[in-house]
Amino acid sequence: MNNRIENNYVSEKQLRQLNQSRVEAKIVVLKAVGYPLESSFIETPEIEVTNKELFEIYAQDQWSGYKLHKGQYIFDQKLIPDFAFQVVDVRPDNSYITHNTSFLMFKQDSKIKQTLSKHEYKVSDVVGQTKAKNKAKIITNYLENPDKFKNWAPRNILFYGRPGTGKTMLAQALANELNVPIHMIKATSLIGNHVGDGANQIHELYKQARYTKPTVIFIDEIDAIALERKYQSLRGDVTEIVNALLTEMDGIEDNDSIITICATNNPEILDYAIRSRFEEEIEFTLPNDEERRIILEKNIKTLPLKCSFNLDKLVCETKNLSGRDMKEKILKTALHRALCDSRDVINDEDVSYALDEIRKEVKHSDKMFV
Repeated sequence: MNNRIENNYVSEKQLRQLNQSRVEAKIVVLKAVGYPLESSFIETPEIEVTNKELFEIYAQDQWSGYKLHKGQYIFDQKLIPDFAFQVVDVRPDNSYITHNTSFLMFKQDSKIKQTLSKHEYKVSDVVGQTKAKNKAKIITNYLENPDKFKNWAPRNILFYGRPGTGKTMLAQALANELNVPIHMIKATSLIGNHVGDGANQIHELYKQARYTKPTVIFIDEIDAIALERKYQSLRGDVTEIVNALLTEMDGIEDNDSIITICATNNPEILDYAIRSRFEEEIEFTLPNDEERRIILEKNIKTLPLKCSFNLDKLVCETKNLSGRDMKEKILKTALHRALCDSRDVINDEDVSYALDEIRKEVKHSDKMFV
């Protein structure tokens, strides 16, 4: 008898430990799919959630304890029995719904989608750019403890610099390292076919962000929509888009715990009203000699062929090139030349060929390649 009681006690203890070890789902993004029909789903009207708090109570009540992963289907058993929802995203993946889990309904016709980095970058993978990485640390600290910062939280930040210097890569690294949703979009996708489309897309973007906050919005190529007034004729009248972005960046709505990071190669053509909203402008500079060596060494390790060329010489000859240029225009071109010649080693001649090719591209540039 005593042994039996002891065994039961251990079993209950193990059960409690199991429950405590479960990873809690912080946020779940659902998409309405419809009713199952012969192993497929019929087309269904969009379900719009007008009261987020009420929907969360409803969802938590019936799905509490469910373990979810991306792509999984779950079924309603209350108001619309057997109606299917697909899990578009769950953070963290393979976690359990609790009464603290936040829910977001994915809008099928929306041009704005919550996207997560498909790369495995870390902030430490970005070579150089110390100032930008320090800002990333501040963002990370804030999103881990938003109540601590309050009115001193980071809000609007501008990344600018030559293409290929790591602006988007740093945002992708943040997406991987932060345990919060991140909305990554190109500004060109916000421009609609009709007057007002762009402004509506801006408001929709921030509306979705408010559902998932704390969160980060990363808008690449911001100059596509935030042109200075004198440049607006180049792409049509984008005044309503600029005004919509100003409204959201000012936080007229409840935008606490939403950080906006914008990136551009041409900060000088941004509308001043937009530019003045950034608390900090961080320049992404071209790598110096030491940084170029690190970038080259990292990429050389991943090449499918052996390398037998003078690395010191290549470091000197790639001055004024970005990390992306060194990878895509030097190493990749040299690799392809070696493959075309059916060789299993990349040599100095391959590298010289790649350097000659890129010199042709920049021959007429005001920033001459040295």
